[in-house]
Amino acid sequence: MKNTVNTIFFDVGATLRVVVEDPEFSANAERQMMELVGTTCSHQEFFAELEENYKAYRKNAKTTLLDVSEMELWTQWLLPDYPHADIARHAAQLTKLWRDHDGRRVPRPGVKDTIVQLHNRGYKLGIIANTITEYEIPNWMIEDGVSPYITTTILSAKVRLRKPDPDIYLLAARAIGSQPHECAYIGDNPKRDVEGTFAAGYGLMVRIQDQDKPSKEAPSQTHQPHHIIHEIPQLLNLFPALI
Repeated sequence: MKNTVNTIFFDVGATLRVVVEDPEFSANAERQMMELVGTTCSHQEFFAELEENYKAYRKNAKTTLLDVSEMELWTQWLLPDYPHADIARHAAQLTKLWRDHDGRRVPRPGVKDTIVQLHNRGYKLGIIANTITEYEIPNWMIEDGVSPYITTTILSAKVRLRKPDPDIYLLAARAIGSQPHECAYIGDNPKRDVEGTFAAGYGLMVRIQDQDKPSKEAPSQTHQPHHIIHEIPQLLNLFPALI
């Protein structure tokens, strides 16, 4: 390709990290959540209510293209009938346990090495992610040693905007100091990641697609990614050294 891109933004969920099922890990997270909240409901009743409330929140967020903070998520949406002060105090921990009940989140193979190599090739690197958590991604970046290479992290739970609103992409470009046409976005979602990237005027869209796991969402009818990859290290074939 004719390389005018000097900045690469990544999605995180299902792009840099994937969920691995771990029943014992998930069951432990669920027990901790129920103990933290002090619910008198049965396990089935408690999580049925949570799932229903979470679906309502997700529908609203996708319609308005706005997310809320963790505190608002738990006090206003997920557990509105519990004491607000207690729920607010534990909001971050509740978010972690709620996500852990799905399973362990682990990096895809080659994530750290690819990020380091792209950084060494001269690219500015950042993250743009729709997420209900304000701390999980920064904590993971520190724990896995990628934080020194990622200079801008834009999370919908912090900035309220969510993909595919082009404003979240434009905010990220301004924050990192690049023009939109100089930016590439790497994501997995065949609709919102693709359409948001093009709407913001980014120069390149790369979609990662699992060969043995088709997407649950239909692809965009208006735009197609410039490239489709199946493994994160394949990015090294698309982004040559700038320096």
